[in-house]
Amino acid sequence: MVKKILLLGSGELGKEFVIALKRLGQYVIATDSYAGAPAMQVADECEVINMLDGAQLDAIVAKHKPDIIVPEIEAVRTERFYDYEKQGIHVVPSAKAANFTMNRKAIRELAASELGLRTAAYRYASSLEQMRKAVKEIGLPCVVKPLMSSSGKGQSVVRTEADIDNAWSFAEKGRGDSHEVIVEAFVPFKSEITLLTVTQKNGPTLFCRPISHHQVRGDYQESWQPAAIPDAFVAQAQQMADKVTKALGGAGIFGVEFFICDDGVVFSELSPRPHDTGMVTLAGTQNLNEFELHARAVLGLPITTIDFIRPGASAVILASGEFQHPDYVGVEQVLLDSKCDVRIFAKPLARLNRRMGVVVAWDNQGTEPLLIKERARRLADMISVVEKK
Repeated sequence: MVKKILLLGSGELGKEFVIALKRLGQYVIATDSYAGAPAMQVADECEVINMLDGAQLDAIVAKHKPDIIVPEIEAVRTERFYDYEKQGIHVVPSAKAANFTMNRKAIRELAASELGLRTAAYRYASSLEQMRKAVKEIGLPCVVKPLMSSSGKGQSVVRTEADIDNAWSFAEKGRGDSHEVIVEAFVPFKSEITLLTVTQKNGPTLFCRPISHHQVRGDYQESWQPAAIPDAFVAQAQQMADKVTKALGGAGIFGVEFFICDDGVVFSELSPRPHDTGMVTLAGTQNLNEFELHARAVLGLPITTIDFIRPGASAVILASGEFQHPDYVGVEQVLLDSKCDVRIFAKPLARLNRRMGVVVAWDNQGTEPLLIKERARRLADMISVVEKK
């Protein structure tokens, strides 16, 4: 039962995932591009490499000989995963899924062209001139995203032609190893949701209650569960999530994002791992949080049901500047609220708007989740990231 697991990417989501794995007695090597990353603080071993360097990645795999490889970020040389699978290593959720979902172009072509899912109109561009043409074809406003990025990095909205140059430059900063961007039509949505979808080796695909979220700069700020959407729309989202995850294969948790419009559901994106908006499940909204679900699915352990227990919300704690030795003021006051908790990620450095922690809050059944979200935001705003004296 005990497996050696190589985690590629060691952020805050990876940290909670490692904790879930350690509770099941697993051995974890956490890897990232810098020392002291959150997941490294709780793993058995750690490595610092450039995961976009295939030779470095191969060397780490050869050194540790893991049973399972779990990617936590997009910026990984994912084409190497096919070779690792041939060596008998289990790639989560699968080499195909990791390759497709680490690149917005591949997953969009799968969803829209092959599976016929409803998506926003889109074009690709690999130069500023191509992007100008794509914006003209799509129309204004539109959204520009790097093909490889995480947590909204490099994403922006183009509202006028004057915004195009800045959008291209901003995307370049978050572009990872890709030289293309995707230009999407702006969807007139009422809300955005994440549908956490769990695929299993020997069991049915299961769905968590939908999670609503609010984004700024393409990065989530608050999330709350359950989302207040019609049952018919939930069924639509589940059908689409089931279709796309089955096409990708493998076992694990997928964060499938949708736009909720007046006339139905529009597929947006998909991540083959725990989702940042899913940190709301740390509020005890379910019998198993998203990290525990991922751990069980990865290890092939049975998940018989996902029971919703109580409504909850999460709100991120952001750094207001750059700090070499971050410290946190206000945690004591926040914890006077008996229906909340705080997770400090302990990142070694803070920079402007970097996610440094999260407040999760909950209440009894019947409480409006939006009210809990507002309380979580007020509590998170009480915590300041400062330079340690």
